[in-house]
Amino acid sequence: MSDTAPSVPPGLADALAAAGEATLPLHAATPATLPSLLAGLPVAAAAYLAATGFVAKPQECQLLPGPDGLAGAVLGLGEAPPTPWSFGALPFLLPAGTAWRLAGAEPGLAAQAALGWALGAYRFTRFKPAPRPPARLAVPEGLDAPLQQAAAIWRARDLINTPANLLGPAELAAAVQDLATREGARCEIVEGAALAEGFPALHAVGAGSPRAPRVAVLEWGAAEAPLVALCGKGVCFDTGGLDLKPSAAMLRMKKDMGGAALAIALAEMVMRAKLPVRLLLLVGAVENAVSGDSFRPLDVLRSRAGRSIEIGNTDAEGRLVLADLLAFAAERAPALVLDFATLTGAARVALGPDLPALFTPDDALAEALLTSGRATDDPLWRLPLHMGYDSWLDSSVAEMNNVSSRPMAGAIIAALFLKRFVPDTLRWAHFDVYAWNDTARPGRPEGGEAQVIRAALHSIGTLFEGASASRG
Repeated sequence: MSDTAPSVPPGLADALAAAGEATLPLHAATPATLPSLLAGLPVAAAAYLAATGFVAKPQECQLLPGPDGLAGAVLGLGEAPPTPWSFGALPFLLPAGTAWRLAGAEPGLAAQAALGWALGAYRFTRFKPAPRPPARLAVPEGLDAPLQQAAAIWRARDLINTPANLLGPAELAAAVQDLATREGARCEIVEGAALAEGFPALHAVGAGSPRAPRVAVLEWGAAEAPLVALCGKGVCFDTGGLDLKPSAAMLRMKKDMGGAALAIALAEMVMRAKLPVRLLLLVGAVENAVSGDSFRPLDVLRSRAGRSIEIGNTDAEGRLVLADLLAFAAERAPALVLDFATLTGAARVALGPDLPALFTPDDALAEALLTSGRATDDPLWRLPLHMGYDSWLDSSVAEMNNVSSRPMAGAIIAALFLKRFVPDTLRWAHFDVYAWNDTARPGRPEGGEAQVIRAALHSIGTLFEGASASRG
């Protein structure tokens, strides 16, 4: 690895072969390339592979025997173009502890293999070890970027998977401070009276918890570089507040800080890649709990932007957190603002768990993000900011309500609420994410997931290519 290689989590290091280690060849084949692969294998190995009925279907994997035991393996890619997920099952499909190299692959496929392998090796092991060691991959020199991204995603998954009794606002803010320390960035934690004055709506959301709310502010990059602001909803647990959720709806609410985890991971990726931007990361770390200090339905809150908000529902708290973060970001006049939040169930009803909802009034920015999603196999889908629904947020006693009285278009309404805190002159996109895998799939184990951030990284790199280089 080069000197830009990331400090990888221990579990990820266990899935990587050491430099100079003896490795076995892993061949990747499509149905079209299978005949040429068979022709290039030793006669006995080719005959064995043919005898097994191997036809290079997606995820099909066959071990190859040799005179001294195991001689290699062949992975089927199928007819469709390969993705990182094509390689995601291998760390726990190939024999435990074995070391492998991707044989004869061009750089693009090697990069996909490195990323997919690294993401597939992830398991949340804080309380329970993995059932077996992973197989290990030798990553060629010059392929640091996939491992940098995987390391950030591992940390994001760990944050989302950590139970709320061990990850409250203080611990989430500390994760931002730890990132700043690792990457040589500047970090400030805003709390107490300063938080109540500077982020009043966010402070009100967290006031009902004995674990005090706070905002983590990370800054990195050279002053002359264009500013990119990342805002993350960090609700460490969401009871719904006084509009209490039913128990079944609370079961995954430890993941309601998923937007913050994604923003933190994206910031790490930006800094590790040394993109030519100046970075502002804002994480609103709160717990929406129930006590005598909880904010109430029909309360009217002040926001950082000075606008008054009537509370129609205390379970629509994430948009209040983001409203103050977006207002703070707007004061810095950034070139781009991206916010990430597990904001609405309506987005999941519309698009399911795998497609984060994208909202932006900027058609060019939307196309850049969608193109990046396709390029990185990190999909998203644009939903409309339909201004015809904007009046649904009207309030008779304040400048706006935090919810609509109509039980429709919930994801659009939430995005329209956020739009009120972003000046029309700013380029802004909002991602309504699930941040979770309901079931295990290759490269995507059940639990917390860092969606859309590889697409966002690609877009930032494309949009600001050629800008003044930042050095932290």
